[in-house]
Amino acid sequence: MTIYKDHPLKIYNSLSNEKEIFTPIQDGHVGMYVCGPTVYSNVHLGNVRTFLSFDIIYRYLLHLGYKVRYVRNITDVGHLVDDADSGEDKIAKRARLEQLEPMEIVQRYTVDFHDILQKFNLLPPSIEPTATGHMIEQINVIQNIIDKGYAYESNGSVYFDVAKYSEDYDYGVLSHRDLIHTLDNSRPLDGQSDKRNEQGFALWKRADPHHIMRWPSPWSDGFPGWHTECTTMSTKYLGQRFDILGGGMDLKFPHHECEIAQGEASTGHAPVNYWLHANMLTLNGKKMSKSSGNNILPDEILAGDNPVLSKAFSASVTRFFMLQTHYRSIMDFSNEAILAAEKGYDRLMKAINSLSKLEPGNRSTLDIAGWEAKCYEALDDDFNTPILISHLFEGVTYINQLKDKSAILSATDLEHFNKGISTFVFDVLGLEMRSGVYDSYAEKLDGTIKLLIEIRNKVRADRNFTLSDQIRNRLAELAIKLNDSKEETTFNY
Repeated sequence: MTIYKDHPLKIYNSLSNEKEIFTPIQDGHVGMYVCGPTVYSNVHLGNVRTFLSFDIIYRYLLHLGYKVRYVRNITDVGHLVDDADSGEDKIAKRARLEQLEPMEIVQRYTVDFHDILQKFNLLPPSIEPTATGHMIEQINVIQNIIDKGYAYESNGSVYFDVAKYSEDYDYGVLSHRDLIHTLDNSRPLDGQSDKRNEQGFALWKRADPHHIMRWPSPWSDGFPGWHTECTTMSTKYLGQRFDILGGGMDLKFPHHECEIAQGEASTGHAPVNYWLHANMLTLNGKKMSKSSGNNILPDEILAGDNPVLSKAFSASVTRFFMLQTHYRSIMDFSNEAILAAEKGYDRLMKAINSLSKLEPGNRSTLDIAGWEAKCYEALDDDFNTPILISHLFEGVTYINQLKDKSAILSATDLEHFNKGISTFVFDVLGLEMRSGVYDSYAEKLDGTIKLLIEIRNKVRADRNFTLSDQIRNRLAELAIKLNDSKEETTFNY
């Protein structure tokens, strides 16, 4: 089903710092590249949050009927410690510490990455290229930039000439930094480096004799710079200009800024129309850090194996928790916050589970079309999942009204409502319902509430209204509402 023409999508573009109407280069098709992981350690929860953000974007574009080519790379060489142009490769360092071959490290943590994302129900990308699988293409891109006059070879390494590039283009256009002023006040490095100025960045690095990961090139045996791979692989699979490039907020500078520079230097025009960035995840109000111990891994959440957690939480509850914060906002993880999210998640799933058992009426007293329109408006406004979730809970209220017969829906509207809420919850948000859990839970809970109603009816008959009110009020504190009438007492939750 193609409905994208009925939904003008607004996307926040980091390039303009504004929401813009999304217009793909080719009607009905979207090219999206997301910077993937450097596979030298276990994926952490902040990584999951970033890739989950783009999973929602991917899912919604597919739902609207776009044909999406989603490319997400694997960095398996060239990413040096501290994101620098010199020093040790992160993968090679981990290989040395664990006394393994670098490609053993790559394989181990690539498998971990895929395993975690599968547990959290992320859709796989269309293409997942690796840096080591595109060496020839990277060398060709580097040579092209040299030929255009925006890079130079020095002692076997190749550096991007930011000073030369800045004469023709705006280096800093994405990060909105005054890098020209920085360049004007910088000075040559007087032999301290192979670079002509500090702002330049490596496109190719000559390997030291002890460096294991190395490939032949026209300049030296060495390896590509971290920024080179994304320019190479994105343009190979999506073309010299494509629609969306995304990643974590920490990649905006220097990584994405350098990608723009490489693209413009190579082709003469900007490589990407829309730049999207997901914000960071904090833990108990502080930045996550492995060294400080303020850190949590996805598997620790699933097992409850972390001091900050009071219990284990399912992947779908954790996913729901993350979607309650907009992808551009900082999100703080705490035990209290995910406990609250679990309650909301259970309430939503119980309501959806009961919806299929409701009988239609001969007319409708609820505006389902208006409710659905609000859900779409939230997603069309820069993929606003928190607002969408608030509308889903409005849908839960509708379900409770249908259950206590204070509202009715025609057969057509009931089917439309059931299909709509399922689409938003399961297809777009990617949540999952644990099979059989809510049927069993709901049956036991309903039986318990009915027993309490019987006890309450007896104490009311005995004119013990104080105890009767206590039962009603305590249930209300648990979000269980009793509805008294002349005929019977019903309930909803």
